[in-house]
Amino acid sequence: MRIGIVCPYSWDVPGGVQFHIRDLAEHLIRWGHEVSVLAPADDETPLPPYVVSAGRAVPVPYNGSVARLNFGFLSAARVRRWLHEGTFDVIHIHEPTSPSLGLLACWAAQGPIVATFHTSNPRSRAMIAAYPILQPALEKISARIAVSEYARRTLVEHLGGDAVVIPNGVDVDVFAKAEAKSEWQGGTLGFIGRIDEPRKGLPVLMKALPKILAERPETRLLVAGRGDEEEAVATLPVELRDRVEFLGMVSDEDKARLLRSVDVYVAPNTGGESFGIILVEAMSAGAPVLASDLDAFAQVLNQGGAGELFANEDADALASSALRLLGDPGRRAELQERGSAHVRRFDWSTVGADILSVYETVTDGAASVAADERTGLRARFGLASRD
Repeated sequence: MRIGIVCPYSWDVPGGVQFHIRDLAEHLIRWGHEVSVLAPADDETPLPPYVVSAGRAVPVPYNGSVARLNFGFLSAARVRRWLHEGTFDVIHIHEPTSPSLGLLACWAAQGPIVATFHTSNPRSRAMIAAYPILQPALEKISARIAVSEYARRTLVEHLGGDAVVIPNGVDVDVFAKAEAKSEWQGGTLGFIGRIDEPRKGLPVLMKALPKILAERPETRLLVAGRGDEEEAVATLPVELRDRVEFLGMVSDEDKARLLRSVDVYVAPNTGGESFGIILVEAMSAGAPVLASDLDAFAQVLNQGGAGELFANEDADALASSALRLLGDPGRRAELQERGSAHVRRFDWSTVGADILSVYETVTDGAASVAADERTGLRARFGLASRD
């Protein structure tokens, strides 16, 4: 099958949607399909052979964050050329309502279109206001996928229609087989995310840290991600700042090793999350997870069965939960066991097969419609059937 996938966000800026698209494309290629991904990218960005650049993206405030998107006449021309040259059996567009390549591709594409909706935003006035503009594009979509029940709810409430829920995928065994690093072990908490993006929740964790260190002064916090490190620790007393170790941007290999090493992985995100891929990665690596009780996080963690939850934005609750876990190896081992079993449902062997099943459904449907149209034309002009 020839599959075209449209990524709305810049390929050179790491993010959950980009990682999902990358992993999906590589799994489909391993399964024997021809895949091309169209994505915004700076000219100097090294790209995998299956990625086609649609040009430089610009930062745009979107869904409580700043996304790097690509839109305009030049982008539209590149989208049309990619579609024409690709002659795809199916087009898979991610975030078709974002002001980026997804919407441009939805307007321009012909044939079967599958759309995946990642965003969870229950009070988006902008999306409601934009519906008349989006409607013609949305009507062309053959099948809709939402990465979580909360992304599906956003779609239903704002745009109408429905979607099948297929979660983001993870290579569970890659994380499960990673080797821990000795220097990252021993009374460590882990955080991975953009340091200077408030909704990722690092300020909440920093607020909780003094209480944690007062009771367990040997604890260290390992932080991986880009952002202003000095600003991140500005609220901490000076004497506690050396208990925070910033690792900067880490490779995929080191991310897995970090998650294998920490005693507790903390996800203090405050909102705007439709899934929580980092929780799945942490469970895959065997890290006990402590997360804010966002609806999407609670769903990924089996309502607290596969990881512990604390009240969103409550630093005292975070600190109390972290102290209980750090002081209870038996509870951590229980969470590791439960998380490792629960996470198998998110493995790409399952998720990829479900997505491929959607592709096959829409392409089979398009083939049936085309056959019916040919039969109708032959009957109309008195031609004998060639079937």
